[in-house]
Amino acid sequence: MASFNPFQFIQEVRQETSKVTWPTWKEVWITTIMVLIMVFMAAIFFMVVDQIMGWAVNFVLRLGR
Repeated sequence: MASFNPFQFIQEVRQETSKVTWPTWKEVWITTIMVLIMVFMAAIFFMVVDQIMGWAVNFVLRLGR
């Protein structure tokens, strides 16, 4: 089994993180706004679908009375 050297590990991690292309603040804000818009749209969609299904279930249950 290979031995573990924490100092070598830290050095390798630093080398790999230096290769990463980090997003700019503008890209972060745009992406954040896009995610919030998509979450809002998904919430509205599921609220509408839930209301429609609730009405359908109530309609079917009322038929049995």
